[in-house]
Amino acid sequence: MYIYELKDWPHFRWNEKRLSKSLTLVSHKQGRLMGRMEGLGFKLRAEASLQTLTEDVVKSSEIEGEFLDREQVSSSIARRLAMDVGGLTQADRHVDGVVEMVLDATQGYDIPLTEERLFAWHSALFPAGRSGMAKINVGAWRSDQSGPMQVISGPFGRERAHFQAPPATRLKREVETFLEWHNCQETHERLIKAGIAHLWFVTIHPFDDGNGRIARAITDQTLACSEKSAQRFYSMSAQILKERSAYYDVLESTQRGSLDITPWLEWFLGCLDAALGAAETTLNAVLRKASFWETHSGESFNVRQRIVLNLLIDGFQGKLTSSKWAKLGKCSQDTALRDIDDLVRRNILTRGASGGRSTSYSIKEVE
Repeated sequence: MYIYELKDWPHFRWNEKRLSKSLTLVSHKQGRLMGRMEGLGFKLRAEASLQTLTEDVVKSSEIEGEFLDREQVSSSIARRLAMDVGGLTQADRHVDGVVEMVLDATQGYDIPLTEERLFAWHSALFPAGRSGMAKINVGAWRSDQSGPMQVISGPFGRERAHFQAPPATRLKREVETFLEWHNCQETHERLIKAGIAHLWFVTIHPFDDGNGRIARAITDQTLACSEKSAQRFYSMSAQILKERSAYYDVLESTQRGSLDITPWLEWFLGCLDAALGAAETTLNAVLRKASFWETHSGESFNVRQRIVLNLLIDGFQGKLTSSKWAKLGKCSQDTALRDIDDLVRRNILTRGASGGRSTSYSIKEVE
């Protein structure tokens, strides 16, 4: 029996005493992070938020086995937030759609969640009307024409059903109840509400596909509402990806258990605590970038140099060679070498030990 089949569904309950310590610690950490970010100034806050939103979009899709181009995601976000970051990459329609959903959730954190808004998010996720090769109902609740909605894993012929969602005939009433609860301002403590909203939505599972990503967008919206800030400085999706196995385990046990969801909320608050802790990485990266450009504020750089240096500061994956520079800077190999030699002469870049075409370059640490 699943929890939505229980007599008192959806009247969740939990042990406040067991959660009180975690809730106090996480609330304190959340407030401290927001306070630190507030002290950075507008430009650095915007940079931190851009990095966090990019991470959130990329990792939320990765949980579902879909890998988005990080540069396209970042450019799409920057363009929609009117941020002047330079060297924007053209994003494809699917990336733009995912970004639109996440930004609508976080930028419009104080806008009520409605059926039409959820349909718009779903349409943005699937602009071609398909999930992979399969045609799906887009911007509409699932119909279960092909059978009950199940969450399945395992190879063909040996599949395992982890969860079966409520029948489609119940969806309209189920979603109406969820939305009425979610839009009530006095429902619960906001961090608890974020955890309940996530569990409740993925349990209803109202769409043919995209339920997990939309549930995470609802979570982000609820957390943004708790902070009264459209800017995001930590990513729950990135942390859920790190804890994916535990996430699915606790989700499955909760959906097959009672309406006492204390274990789920304990896991959720622990995941949120870790996500807030990981925000230190984002903050340090933003401060490192600010320090670098402040140190070199009196020097001139061409557009290509600025683009590639920013990528290096942000944590460029792999070794930077002249051929990679040419690709990133959209220039010839000779131009790339001139750009690099100029920075080496100015003691901004250093050469690696190997020579020839495999020579790699990195930013010289400021002493």
